[in-house]
Amino acid sequence: MRKILIVIDMQNDFIDAALGTKEAVAIVDAVKEKIRSYPAENVIATMDTHGENYMETQEGKYLPVPHCLKGTDGWQIRPDIAELLIGAKIYEKPTFGSTALAADLKAIAEKEEIELELIGLCTDICVVSNALLLKATMPEVKISVDANCCAGVTPEKHLAALETMRSCQIQVVNG
Repeated sequence: MRKILIVIDMQNDFIDAALGTKEAVAIVDAVKEKIRSYPAENVIATMDTHGENYMETQEGKYLPVPHCLKGTDGWQIRPDIAELLIGAKIYEKPTFGSTALAADLKAIAEKEEIELELIGLCTDICVVSNALLLKATMPEVKISVDANCCAGVTPEKHLAALETMRSCQIQVVNG
């Protein structure tokens, strides 16, 4: 069984810049430790990626804080995490969940038995979106989320997202 780690949006803007939180900063060391626990070839990452027209998008209208604009410092994966992702496949996604990631992992699951673990930011937006998208795409693949390696927009939303994932048969560890 191949275990694959998916590192969701560990970008500067979500850690300690435009949309950063103290909870996001607090998980950085645990995220690095988790990445180190996986073989490099079994680590995948995502990057929230927006264009200059972000404020004109539906997301920009609901969350009017420019963030993760491609090419900016805020868009970059935090450097001490990025150095652990050298060689990892990284998906740039213009929205919460990555359909390309789900399609690629489904293709892998059709050839070999896999298990998926998700970590990253934000629990209540991109982590839960990707977890549910992956579960809908591959209902028989075991999917887990490490609560100690995730942070939500608020602690309450983090807990609510973990509960939503539990309800959808996604295993929550350390939570």
